[in-house]
Amino acid sequence: MAAPSAPTVDAFTALALSSPRRWRTLRFTVTWRREGRTDTAVRAWLRRPGDLRVETLDGRVLDRQRAAHTSLPDDDPMYQDYRWVAMLNPRELGVVTDQGLPVAGTPVEHHGLGEVVHHGRRAWQAELVPGEHYDPRCSCCPLLFSRISEDIEADMGVEPVRAREPDLRYAEAHRVRLDVGTGVCVYTEELGGSFAGRGHDLTIEAVDEPMPHRLFD
Repeated sequence: MAAPSAPTVDAFTALALSSPRRWRTLRFTVTWRREGRTDTAVRAWLRRPGDLRVETLDGRVLDRQRAAHTSLPDDDPMYQDYRWVAMLNPRELGVVTDQGLPVAGTPVEHHGLGEVVHHGRRAWQAELVPGEHYDPRCSCCPLLFSRISEDIEADMGVEPVRAREPDLRYAEAHRVRLDVGTGVCVYTEELGGSFAGRGHDLTIEAVDEPMPHRLFD
């Protein structure tokens, strides 16, 4: 699948939806920045549709899955939570759905759209603000934590973070990067708010390289 040539809002949206068609295997490392700390990076091998291996950087196996069941269309196997699934296939940044069918509306506002280099690869960057139609893969672990994702939690009867932390301030926007070659969300960062700086940083090491079965057994 050819890489898109220039970042526009429509092209960014299309790129966010394109991951299932752009790659079959992916080797990468990822680090999560959480409140007040940065997690140790992990390395992963993923072979679609359902094989996953996750290790520490020194080679200790953390998780292995073979032909894992995926409950949503085009979903990749999950590690720890659905934020992992969403970064590999960030369709929540580019589609508005009603019971699985596209409807009118824009899930996010785009600001400062441009092209950057992320760990040696072309990426498109934008500062995104979730709109009322933002529909995260899982509202408890969205790519864009916000009042919108919290409202979904509350509507489902789940106590939102704001109920436990009354002084919570949501991010003003989220800096997001999509890898142009794969459609993977390689970077997120909350801008402002109580959790400023929180997000993830993913480095793609190889795309569509052969992966033997033994990696996942």
